Amino acid sequence: MSQGYAIELYFDPALENQVLKAWNVLARRQISTQLIEIESRPHITLFSTSSIEPTKLESVIKGFASKQDPLPLSFSSIGSLSNDNNVLFLGPTPSMSLLQFHSQLCELMKKEGVEIGEEYRPDSWIPYCAVAQEVPKARMAEAFCVLRELKLPVTGYAMDIGLVEFSPVREHFSFVLVDTTCQAIALVKIHNSEEPMSIRDYGIV
Repeated sequence: MSQGYAIELYFDPALENQVLKAWNVLARRQISTQLIEIESRPHITLFSTSSIEPTKLESVIKGFASKQDPLPLSFSSIGSLSNDNNVLFLGPTPSMSLLQFHSQLCELMKKEGVEIGEEYRPDSWIPYCAVAQEVPKARMAEAFCVLRELKLPVTGYAMDIGLVEFSPVREHFSFVLVDTTCQAIALVKIHNSEEPMSIRDYGIV
């Protein structure tokens, strides 16, 4: 039985592995295995709702992803959420590019008639990457000590955006963030240039 849907932001392999290391350490110490058990993937949740039509959003999210560049991320803090799930997380520095990305997505969702809950509205959204859920209260201090062993900041890029159903987690679709419009313009400039130039000059890589 589905509990809901979420649009999630995924990381480059190196950054994802850093988060998975934290998951695995907490699991080995039997502090929390919830994220592994529900077959989740390291991510930042951009939006979540109890009901949505995945097929309606697939082309919309694909078009959105095709106009975005990979987002630089820097996880610079450790925190917890004061709710019944006892979530521990890594907090990214709230860069302007990340906040704008989320705001643009919310505007797109509203145009599609999707209601944005208060938690995910741009003026109240808190970006985070969960590293543990349902941590026993008696072991919260120990879990924090484990996470402090990470050498922060942990940096990388957000590379994909996808829609999942939970729980357990089942991915409906995901798309790579790549601004195809800018790349096409750059390639035309390279083709028409009399001087040989590097693709890097046009911001493609």
